[in-house]
Amino acid sequence: MAQFTSLLDSADAAFAAGAAAFLLPLAVYILLSGLDDLILDALWVRRLLKGSWKPAFSTPVVDQEKRLAVWLPLWQEAEVIGPMLEHNLAAVAYGNWEVFIGCYPNDDATMSAARLLEARFPQIHIVMVPWPGPTSKADNLNCIHAGMAEWEAEHGVTFDGIIVHDAEDLIHPLSLSAVSAMLPDCDMIQVPVLPLRTPWWELTHGVYCDDFAESQGKDLESRVLAGAFLPGCGVGTAFSRAALDRLDGSGGLFRPGSLTEDYDAGLRLHRAGCRQAFVPLAFEWGAPMATREYFPRTVRQAVRQRSRWVTGNALQAWERYGWGRNPRDWWFLWRDRKGLWGNLVSLVCNLLLLYGLASWALSGATGSAWRLGELVRSSPVFEALLWANTALLAMRLLARAAASARVYGWVFAALSPLRMLWGNWINFQATMLALAAWLRSRLSNQPLAWVKTAHVYPHRSGLASHKRRLGEILVSNGYCSREDVEAAAETKGPSQLLGERLVELGAIDEPGLYEALSLQQDMPWIRIESESIPSRVARALPGELLDSCGVVPFRIEDGGLHLAGPWIVDAETQEKLQRYTRLELRFHLTPPSDYERLRRKALG
Repeated sequence: MAQFTSLLDSADAAFAAGAAAFLLPLAVYILLSGLDDLILDALWVRRLLKGSWKPAFSTPVVDQEKRLAVWLPLWQEAEVIGPMLEHNLAAVAYGNWEVFIGCYPNDDATMSAARLLEARFPQIHIVMVPWPGPTSKADNLNCIHAGMAEWEAEHGVTFDGIIVHDAEDLIHPLSLSAVSAMLPDCDMIQVPVLPLRTPWWELTHGVYCDDFAESQGKDLESRVLAGAFLPGCGVGTAFSRAALDRLDGSGGLFRPGSLTEDYDAGLRLHRAGCRQAFVPLAFEWGAPMATREYFPRTVRQAVRQRSRWVTGNALQAWERYGWGRNPRDWWFLWRDRKGLWGNLVSLVCNLLLLYGLASWALSGATGSAWRLGELVRSSPVFEALLWANTALLAMRLLARAAASARVYGWVFAALSPLRMLWGNWINFQATMLALAAWLRSRLSNQPLAWVKTAHVYPHRSGLASHKRRLGEILVSNGYCSREDVEAAAETKGPSQLLGERLVELGAIDEPGLYEALSLQQDMPWIRIESESIPSRVARALPGELLDSCGVVPFRIEDGGLHLAGPWIVDAETQEKLQRYTRLELRFHLTPPSDYERLRRKALG
């Protein structure tokens, strides 16, 4: 045992000497990087104290809405594009907009889904990319631009601006109104982008939640107010018509070889003198006014996506644009690129921290000297730097947690320090992958490949908080007056739904209410006479199952079992129902009075 302890002591001495050699340069770099972060944190706190976080736009009246186009570049998105467009067309509180979706000729599944959507919704237009895919998102967007120009010429109209989105986006009901209100005073507008919340144990997705809560709630607005350029976020990024023309005349709208065309376009527009604006992160109806989506939830997917960001934002931008002459631009270019070396430094710091804790515990257990601590205390410079860096780290963790808590709450934000350590490991892998791909591309003289992220979309039952409010739909479509809605909201019981109270007050009848709910949920509603349903259809599923799930079968047609109920069926209930039939389940809304009659027939 004594021999083993002596061996550990010798190893500790060697490691301590090696670690001490790294500490001074590391401490100096961490101090500079920490002061860099502290400046942005201070600017954010100052804005919060002044109350400058309030929205910088007002919703335009209908006859003043700008004509907008939403661009959706697609590759292998057959599973998500249908739910995405169905939801957003129903949720967005805006009338004057069209959707252009770019499809590849060799992506049959996505093309089929897109054609069905184009047939259902007159404001959806398919643009075919002339060559097989995948090429790059930038190339797809350029093709959409050409297709939109043909559509404009054919219909004799001109769009005032465009907004780029992806196939997994939940577009906020007010985001198009925000863009419309800020055009044409701004040439490039970025709507905040935030991940949807996932359980706390999903650390990888939680890293995205913390990162974007900080960048969208703090950093991007600060850099624009400081006079630096606005990097696009890839989704929720709007361009005025003048900005499109400026980009198109300076080497092409989006550069096909760019892996982060949004960042590239933002830097080019800034250097061309165009006006850029970030919509301040505000909260409407208790939720952030932002584009929401799921980001990668596995380490492998996260590393792939972040390697593309490192390659495009750091390596490609450095190669194409250098550092520039504007000191403010230089500062933020440094922040965008310091991950190239900072991600490696962060991992080394984490390893040194673990070693320091292990050696301290070992010295306490064996009664031997803590050599790393002695080496640090032997140098006043070491000790002062480490105390300063510890204070900066504490402030950094607090600012990050506060930004995360503002969006996701303090319970979720409490784990942000743990997620920061996990994020350091993910970022290190992504940086190594990006550097390897970059070097391989240079040695082989081959272009960098587009690394596409796999997309998922929330289930319909999870979209309730992202829909237009029922009261707004009832008033805007003339079902009842604003006074009726306000009176119902004030007098309804704590657990009573607004629609139920409106029916009680006689402000709207049950069919009218369910017609409005159909518009809100983008789900067909139907009135059915129980006598018209064959008994074999009504009892196609077990009665107890139907009663617990709140639906009744009423038709079998084209390989589908149609079911009706008075509320939205969640994903778990759908899975339960699907176990009892091979038919495709198709759901409809029906008023409670009709449902009760159907239910009695189904249950015999």
